[in-house]
Amino acid sequence: MAASRTRPVAVAVIGLVVVTVYAAWAALQILVLNPLAAGPGRSLAQIHAEMDAAGQAVGIPPTLGILAIGPLLAAAVLVGVSRGHLAARTTAMLTLALLALGAFGYFWASFMWGMNLADTYGIGGGDHSPWARPLYAVSLASLVGLIAVAVAGVVRDRRAPASVV
Repeated sequence: MAASRTRPVAVAVIGLVVVTVYAAWAALQILVLNPLAAGPGRSLAQIHAEMDAAGQAVGIPPTLGILAIGPLLAAAVLVGVSRGHLAARTTAMLTLALLALGAFGYFWASFMWGMNLADTYGIGGGDHSPWARPLYAVSLASLVGLIAVAVAGVVRDRRAPASVV
């Protein structure tokens, strides 16, 4: 692999890993941590049984399907980089954008779970576990990073000497 391709590939691989960890953390939060916090003193099996008895069961595959969108897009970025279509800066910006949008994906994937927990237990539909906060923090930091990388790129491009065609 040419040295000029090593950096973008490394950025894309790291991005794929980080986006996948984000999605896995979101799945753990939605499927395990938040239900346990919403139903204190109950096992996860009891919570699922009570949700089912109340007619509030939520399917796990749709939740995982929504959360898989980010890693699939990160994998597409890696394919684009491996084919030589993306520079390191573009790859970093795409990865940061995926992480920033992760908060929306998390909300979308967790919405029905939260509402069904609320209907089952007569509680609020928001997060009851504090472990969603790191997801929102990563998304916010990624948005700030995305803006910083974009601004730095514009500044660098403006300072570069103009090429003669």
